[in-house]
Amino acid sequence: MNRCFRVSVAFLLCAVSWTPVATAPQPDEDGRGPAAKDWTQYGGDWTSARFSTLTGITADNVKTLGAAWSITFDASASTRAAPVVKDGLMFISAGSRLYALNAKTGERAWTWRPSEKAPARLEAANIGDLLNAGYGIPGPQGVSVGDGLVFVGLMDGHVAALRQKTGEVVWVQSIGYTPPKTGQSVSGTPAYAAGMVFAGLADADWAFRGKVAALDAKTGKLLWEFYTIPGPGEPGHETWPADPKYKNIWKQGGGGVWHAPAVDPDLGLVYFVTGNGVPMFGGEARKGDNLYTACVLAFEMKTGKLRWHYQVVHHDLWDADIALPPVLYEAQVNGKPRKAIAAMRADGYLFMLDRETGKPVLPVEERPVRQDPYNNTARTQPFPVAADTLAPDCGMWRDKVKPPFELDCSGFVPPFLNKHNVIAPNVPVAGVIRVTPISYSAQTGYFYAQGTGSLGRARRISADPWFRGSAPNPPGVIPPGVNVLAAFDSRTNKIVWRKELPPGPLGTSGPLSTAGGLLFRGDPNGNVEAYHAKSGDRLWQFQTGVGGARGAAISYSVDNEQFVALAMGSALWAFKIGGTVPPQAPPRAPGRLGGAVEETDKIETSTLVQSAERGVGRRYVVDEHAFNPVVAKVTRGSTVTFTNNGQLVHTIVAEDGSWSTRSLVSAESDYVKLDMAGTSTYHCKEHPFAIGRIVVE
Repeated sequence: MNRCFRVSVAFLLCAVSWTPVATAPQPDEDGRGPAAKDWTQYGGDWTSARFSTLTGITADNVKTLGAAWSITFDASASTRAAPVVKDGLMFISAGSRLYALNAKTGERAWTWRPSEKAPARLEAANIGDLLNAGYGIPGPQGVSVGDGLVFVGLMDGHVAALRQKTGEVVWVQSIGYTPPKTGQSVSGTPAYAAGMVFAGLADADWAFRGKVAALDAKTGKLLWEFYTIPGPGEPGHETWPADPKYKNIWKQGGGGVWHAPAVDPDLGLVYFVTGNGVPMFGGEARKGDNLYTACVLAFEMKTGKLRWHYQVVHHDLWDADIALPPVLYEAQVNGKPRKAIAAMRADGYLFMLDRETGKPVLPVEERPVRQDPYNNTARTQPFPVAADTLAPDCGMWRDKVKPPFELDCSGFVPPFLNKHNVIAPNVPVAGVIRVTPISYSAQTGYFYAQGTGSLGRARRISADPWFRGSAPNPPGVIPPGVNVLAAFDSRTNKIVWRKELPPGPLGTSGPLSTAGGLLFRGDPNGNVEAYHAKSGDRLWQFQTGVGGARGAAISYSVDNEQFVALAMGSALWAFKIGGTVPPQAPPRAPGRLGGAVEETDKIETSTLVQSAERGVGRRYVVDEHAFNPVVAKVTRGSTVTFTNNGQLVHTIVAEDGSWSTRSLVSAESDYVKLDMAGTSTYHCKEHPFAIGRIVVE
């Protein structure tokens, strides 16, 4: 494809309609249809739709749903993995261990800790890999099962296969680099289909290329691999810079594969989504669209040949890639069924594509976006036409962003190097939807998604393209984010219903939809909740007493009883009609101090910031527009010293006008005495976007 369909397709003349899809259970080893008795893949089946055909729990009886059992993981390890179930056994990873449990009672069948076990039989080439990498720990999303084996990705770039009934290691295979690169991992759950295992190599945003691989399920033999950043002579390499200064940047280009794939054996295709480019925010170093970052990729299952690609962000500067697994579903176009795939961009827009060709099912257009020549911004970005986004309307924050800061709602606002006062939604690492997977119900025709809309500063503090870091945001500048849960109609890409969720960290528990007309999710405040899938009304909740990270919910049946299970932080809970385990006391809410508070009467005008080290060495920059500390605490009557440890002139003034220092040149100090208890907010007169706070007790 040319520039990933960058020409407008808004003119597509096709009538998109929808008819209910049959939800008859498929054979357990056949993942083409929705999950039924067993839940064998991360997303339930090969489509990754997170939909269950079970109807034992409905809107009519969900009020009688209770906890059947719960377990606490060893060493109180926390997890965001989704369990899988096969033949009455449940498998889930948490911390450094993989657990096999009785799915009806929660009793342990076996436990595997990679660092303590060695495979019984290995080829010599693999032994060196294992010794060098030290095995690693299980990936954060969980495992899949098939052919009597459990497949797990490890955080050192390996994939392992264990016997389902005993936990005996059958094979371990590296899909990473030799020698292993720091940061390589199999973060997403490997997918089993048709005797093959498909897995992606994530790069933790370190300076190397991501990868996709296929393995023989019985032996672990590498069948094919594909690097997500094309090399010289390969299609897509022209989208990386030819400038001699950066001509080899493609070798460090990123495109990590973080999530489980979806599989269509009928078409013979497997689908992956890719992460951002590297250096993450250094757009000056990687001029061009940077294929195949931020893409949906379709590969031939048997050969690994790239059939098509679709890029949702050109020249990503925002970490705005596809940060959750894709979903396969059936659409109706001009009265005919059409195999489709859906992927949600980090800003909450849903892209619906033909999974045979990669062309949009619903229209997409290229729109001009805010430009910054220094960052080599792409002239346009793709947007679904007349579609809703999971993000709240940017205008809701207009009265909450105060001068000298300016709110920019234009979209894709680049991280400016020489502008310090621009506030925008979905700026770096402030995406709406990340990690938490979406669900698709064949009954309603709705996609279900949750995420957080938030603001951040569109600002870089270093001309070094490899620098990743910033000083703390000034206190009181960034308004709180908004958490939402919503249903999208697959026929229109419009939101049918939308619910605002409690404030605070949203967590990673993606929705589960069921043929019983329900939607299940875990809340970061410790609750497990059930909603009416059609209306969005909340029908039930249960307090587990565990806050923090949580995994996506699943459903399965044992002895003709339907269960719903999910990991809630350090515990795994399973529910059924008539369950008798009582609710727990709510977890203690975390304190919200708005940043670190340091007890000191000495404040500097600049802060030394260290970059996140990603294989390119330690890097530092002095932020002349960030006080150190940004929030200080003193006793009443204290004399506070302000020292200019930078190169610019700074005059420190209280927001209420009650005090001021003189103008300080480099290396000068001045003093103010604070006799009144309370909170004093101040800023630099010359650079009013530099703000600090003193708490006087």
